[in-house]
Amino acid sequence: MSSDDRSAIEQTIQTYLDGLYDGDADKLAAVFDETSALTFEHNGKVTVLPLAQWLKSVRERPAPKAKGLPRDDAILLIDQSGPTTAFAKVKCQIPPRYFTDYLSLLKLDGRWVVVQKVFATVVKS
Repeated sequence: MSSDDRSAIEQTIQTYLDGLYDGDADKLAAVFDETSALTFEHNGKVTVLPLAQWLKSVRERPAPKAKGLPRDDAILLIDQSGPTTAFAKVKCQIPPRYFTDYLSLLKLDGRWVVVQKVFATVVKS
């Protein structure tokens, strides 16, 4: 992985994490490809949430930052398997929900974007 690619991937992910904490759907939209979806398990079934629907929910919910919730997010892993393909594992939280996100990224037109998000949630009381 070139240092330029590593830096660009990290910046894409940091923008994603900032967008989550700030509740900024436009910031989030800027790092996702418009065809992206979010995939997760719900009641033993695969659930796919289209990007537009997720961004709408981000716009409608109070931002973690505005609610004064603590911020604890981090990039746990980045793996680049080719010049245009990468994967990242990140953690973030909106207490009492704690998330592990698996982000698949592609380099399109010289820019790294998230094309798929698969995530797991743990609720702690």
